[in-house]
Amino acid sequence: MESGTDAFGVSSARIGSFSICRNDVREAFSTSSREEDDENALKWAAIQKLPTYLRVRRGILTEQDGQSREIDIKNLGFVERRNLLERLVRIAEEDNERFLLKLKERIDRVGLDMPTIEVRFEHLNVEAEAYVGNRALPTMFNFSVNIVEGLLSNLHILPSRKKPLPILNDVSGIIKPRRMTLVLGPPSSGKTTLLLALAGKLGKDLKFSGRVTYNGHGMEEFVPQRTSAYISQYDLHIGEMTVRETLAFSARCQGVGPRYVLCSPVNDFFFWLSIGRDVGRVAAALEGQEASVVTDYILKILGLEVCADTMVGDEMIRGISGGQKKRVTTGEMLVGPARALFMDEISTGLDSSTTFQIVNSLRQSIHILNGTALISLLQPSPETYQLFDDVILLSDGQIVYQGPRENVLDFFKYMGFKCLKRKGVADFLQEVTSKKDQEQYWTRIDEPYSFISVKEFAEAFQSFHIGQKLGDDLAIPFDKSKSHPDALSKDKYGVPKKELLKACLSRELLLMKRNLFVYVFKMFQLIFIGFITVTIFLRIEMHRDTITDGGIFMGALFFILVTVMFNGFAELALTILKLPVFYNILDATLWVLMSYYVIGFDPNVGRFFKQYLLLLCLSQMASALFRLMAGLGRNIIVANTCGSFAMLAVLVMGGFVLTRDAVKKWWIWGYWISPLMYGQNAIAVNEFLGKSWRQVPPNSTEPLGVLILKSRGIFPEARWYWIGVGALIGYCFLFNFLFTLALKYLDPFGKPQAVISKETLAEKIASKAREKVDLSSRGEGSSGGGNESKRSASFRSLSPKVGSVNDVNQSRKRGMVLPFEPSSMSFDEIRYAVDMPQEMKAQGISEDRLELLKGICGAFRPGVLTALMGISGAGKTTLMDVLAGRKSGGKSDIHSPHVTVYESLLFSAWLRLPPEVNPESKTMFIEEVMELVELTSPRETLVGLPGVNGLSTEARKRLTIAVELVANPSIIFMDEPTSGLDARAAAVVMRTVRNTVDTGRTVVCTIHQPSIDIFDAFDELLFLKRGGEEIYMGPLGHHSCHLIKYFEEINGTPKIKDGYNPATWMLEITSAAQEEALGVNFADIYKNSELYRRNKALVKELSSPAPGSMDLYFQTRYSQSLLTQCMACLWKQYWSYWRKPPYNAVRFLFTTVIGLLFGTIFWDIGSKRTREQDVFNSMGSMYAAVLFIGFQNCASVEPVVAVERTVFYTERATGMYSPLPYAFGQVILPFRD
Repeated sequence: MESGTDAFGVSSARIGSFSICRNDVREAFSTSSREEDDENALKWAAIQKLPTYLRVRRGILTEQDGQSREIDIKNLGFVERRNLLERLVRIAEEDNERFLLKLKERIDRVGLDMPTIEVRFEHLNVEAEAYVGNRALPTMFNFSVNIVEGLLSNLHILPSRKKPLPILNDVSGIIKPRRMTLVLGPPSSGKTTLLLALAGKLGKDLKFSGRVTYNGHGMEEFVPQRTSAYISQYDLHIGEMTVRETLAFSARCQGVGPRYVLCSPVNDFFFWLSIGRDVGRVAAALEGQEASVVTDYILKILGLEVCADTMVGDEMIRGISGGQKKRVTTGEMLVGPARALFMDEISTGLDSSTTFQIVNSLRQSIHILNGTALISLLQPSPETYQLFDDVILLSDGQIVYQGPRENVLDFFKYMGFKCLKRKGVADFLQEVTSKKDQEQYWTRIDEPYSFISVKEFAEAFQSFHIGQKLGDDLAIPFDKSKSHPDALSKDKYGVPKKELLKACLSRELLLMKRNLFVYVFKMFQLIFIGFITVTIFLRIEMHRDTITDGGIFMGALFFILVTVMFNGFAELALTILKLPVFYNILDATLWVLMSYYVIGFDPNVGRFFKQYLLLLCLSQMASALFRLMAGLGRNIIVANTCGSFAMLAVLVMGGFVLTRDAVKKWWIWGYWISPLMYGQNAIAVNEFLGKSWRQVPPNSTEPLGVLILKSRGIFPEARWYWIGVGALIGYCFLFNFLFTLALKYLDPFGKPQAVISKETLAEKIASKAREKVDLSSRGEGSSGGGNESKRSASFRSLSPKVGSVNDVNQSRKRGMVLPFEPSSMSFDEIRYAVDMPQEMKAQGISEDRLELLKGICGAFRPGVLTALMGISGAGKTTLMDVLAGRKSGGKSDIHSPHVTVYESLLFSAWLRLPPEVNPESKTMFIEEVMELVELTSPRETLVGLPGVNGLSTEARKRLTIAVELVANPSIIFMDEPTSGLDARAAAVVMRTVRNTVDTGRTVVCTIHQPSIDIFDAFDELLFLKRGGEEIYMGPLGHHSCHLIKYFEEINGTPKIKDGYNPATWMLEITSAAQEEALGVNFADIYKNSELYRRNKALVKELSSPAPGSMDLYFQTRYSQSLLTQCMACLWKQYWSYWRKPPYNAVRFLFTTVIGLLFGTIFWDIGSKRTREQDVFNSMGSMYAAVLFIGFQNCASVEPVVAVERTVFYTERATGMYSPLPYAFGQVILPFRD
């Protein structure tokens, strides 16, 4: 049978149902009788008589029972919005296309043209500069050398040693409207860079050439960020907000759709009568609602209704699942008005059924509403692949193919390659350009195989008829006159700035409420410090007789100023964390109320309120200053350093630590620009010009207060109070303005850094220069390359497994150096519930507990690879957490970034293997594990940070597996080991998993989008439906025959088509829509099946220990002694310490700068001892030095510890060590240096 298009020609049972509704749109959406329509017409006629303002706010809403009533669209309640959405799109898979067709029909009825966008890119070249090999690693030596080299390079003294790294090489193409285009390619092929370039979001550090146009207009002629939307592969959200709040905020800021219909010539009530009778359309136009109809619609389409009122969550806050978070990222852009969508890996973490639904909804919107979409997917299932109209295949930065999906296999057949049976076309396309995988697809038996490079593919495509047509189309410029006037956005913002301000304020208030603990803690901290202050400077101990007494009061005033300033330092972290800071007014109020009369300041009420006003201005200025430092730093370590430096400069030059007359002439300008100087002058003048200080001491003609001011170098004129207040207000505006500029013009800190070998770079450069690349390391191939029975190189080790479990057992039990005891696990009636979220209770749910798992039963056995599957939110990860008591192979791949691969495994083995294992056996075992998971090659590579440097995503997942394997476990749980990988990388990981199972271990994996090859690698399946109910637990069989037989025996279930992916078919036929259509509950069917009874018997059998077996028992909680734990933690943290250039360099530079500043500011200060003030100046220098060196070390170490904190939690949960050894390593390490 022909594979590829023929094999998957009919992609889904659902596709047929989607096409039915096109026959008669009106009939499909007729929800009321003719009499009801007449009644509605009368109601609309009554509304027409209302004034314009009221008329546009009124609508007719038909309830589910058929009754209609008039409503205020601007104030739609939750129940009304739900009823409206249920009427329009009751089931997303079935009703969305009908709704869009109805909307399009009504727009066409008025004769409006929908704007379209055609995106062209011609001769696009993108290049980066990167260090090669070891020079790219973040070591202290490299960091220091790079700084010196960068300075010399900028001065044109020394050429830069950065090498050019080509990313995109002379690519050209057209993204047409009303067609959905898929971008495929192996890792590092340039997919993300292409999407960013077309969306106008390329980083400034990349060299860019070529031209990108929208409808013939260059990007300088419109605002591409508003015209198009780039959906990132990274999920960046505020964890304290719910899903609904996140999308609603995005909708309020972007505007919820095109407004050209309101500006058209038919903008009268007849237009609303013909198009706007749907309340949804009118409500979408009346933006500004926090919970808009558009937000609810997107929640429905993306399948996020079930978690709409759940917090998104982050590393420290439990929230929605990874797949749901990925859909939130997509939804943030879909609620906006962009008509060109560039979507980067939107299916990561999603099951194939959910991915199909989302992509199909996008396809309907693109086709019906004339949109433009370019979507990158990692592992698209065959049926999802079939939804696309065009395909772009990228490899090594060059376009191998761009054109209709139907012709892509013809091109590769023209080149001599053919897709194998039971192989998805998308997987074939990502492997056919790879050196390791290409040979298996060669079909010309009469010709010897020879590797065809990407350059040869790209050149051949130019002569292929599709490539020739593309070239002809590019040669004809787009006619700008045909561009719709509303297609390209010329406005920078979609809503008035007033609405943006309201949206931001409402979000900040919401976050303040969600983070109430932070603000309550700050308040108690302030009260505690205030209590200490007033007891030290107690009124009964304070006198006003001499200048020395005045110095004590001056010290109290200075301490108050410094406390308020330091309180603003919290703005740094909170700004980085995107949390609002509204406690400043409360700070000033509490401080003045607690301290003013208790300390004994001048009792005049007017001066009390003047001090309050001054401290309020100072707190706002301090917050603005540190907010600016956060905006400039953009990274918590750098921001803390900038903040410490700013605090140092402001404090030392403020007039208290060093008086004005003692400031050196080369630093006097610093005195005049220090905000604290103005605050110090103002608060001192306010106090010492009061009645309490007007007595004239003996031998003087001036009041005591004036003498005190002059002795401290402070201006004694009363006007300096208002000068100080005005200066602080001015600085507040200045710093906030500069903060706004920093947000606008500075890019995010810490961009991804390329780490490549010299050989790889040479090959890329040679390819770009179109030179012959020496491929001496490649296989010469053989004439037998066309044998379709040959498996992919990625799965050669899996080929024995394709048969039954018994067949596999013959080739199992691969021995290793360290023995282990195979173990099985059985579980029965597993239930798990959490407290019902308050947001869900607010929507009318009365239950106190939300049950996530409902009576799960099953067993996992040695040598059997079990897949745990279910749609996103079914409870897969929760079940693994419950069974394992922790995440053993978590999907987040948490590792210390500054140790090598080998060091990570050595550390794990050191602490987790029994003490009786000798070092030689331990080393041999580590080497065996590295070979097993294919990590021998990158053994000396730093793990790095995800997406920044170090290991690739696929290698990090294999490292996660290896870290667990070196503990020599019997049972391993892996949470989504293939999530975020392309098909080939997923195959490598699954080969690692298969190798692990073949050692006789029990392995369970959750998996979302398995290809046919990957799904065939599993032996058994535990399948969950949404709500945490079990609907299948049993063997898969050869080509999933047992699974298919079980579901096909259920009455009404559609039969699987030839060549169809069983995993995808299983997810489709068990969806909520199919359950409702069939009128069945698959969980109940399973509970009444013979398979369930067999599983119960197996669970009962495995629950009884075998004769002679011993109970699991460990003498101690940890494998190693406390001393060994301490030494291991110290060893690891030592290497991590010296491989943290930002941390060490920042401390070194800051200490150096402080030394230079103090040396120049306090130059020769110690030699002056003639006056009391000279002694105070010397003491001030020592006070400032001790304070800021310690403060900076504290501030810089906090974010470093925070980064390692997640690693600590993970390693402690695995039983590596107790908290004491970790703390020991952190404390002892600086002294070891």
